[in-house]
Amino acid sequence: MVILFTILVALVLYFLKTSICEAHCDTMDGPVVQAAQKALETKNINLILIWIPPENEAEIQDIFQKTLNIRELSPEARELADRLFFETLVRLHRAGEGAPFTGLKPAGSESSPAIQAADQAIHTGEIQNLLEQITDIVVQGIKKHFQQVKIHRDFPSDDIPAGRKYIASYVEFIHYVERIFKTASTSAPGHFHEE
Repeated sequence: MVILFTILVALVLYFLKTSICEAHCDTMDGPVVQAAQKALETKNINLILIWIPPENEAEIQDIFQKTLNIRELSPEARELADRLFFETLVRLHRAGEGAPFTGLKPAGSESSPAIQAADQAIHTGEIQNLLEQITDIVVQGIKKHFQQVKIHRDFPSDDIPAGRKYIASYVEFIHYVERIFKTASTSAPGHFHEE
């Protein structure tokens, strides 16, 4: 039980560390664009500098000031300038995290349940729901894979196809558990990509 709890805590920390940027940092309603919108509204560039590496500050400062100036020209100019600003900020943010920029996705773009639960935990300051969701997923996954091993474990020694089914279920179970341990014991700098 202690090992399972340790795994779960590590998974939660992993998801919390990566979730704020994974997948939804490039959406129109993601945290980077939200910060950019607020920065433009308040004319406070500090709200967005935290999202990029220090070496990109000059570029963002330049485009931020130009965006503020262009926004005053017309509603169309404002829309175009904002969009270019958002794209530049997200591109630099993702580059700083080692992730490619493939354009801004529309608001409401799908994000994983892990990201949604982690964001909700951050928003509410309560982690219990996230812990329960991750616990349920891990426990059910381990049980499912283990059950398959048990089903196929006792096979006649001369039944090669049955033996191969056992080996397949054994390998899946071992790899599943190994991935959980690896994820739980590995820090997550920047963006991560599922194998």
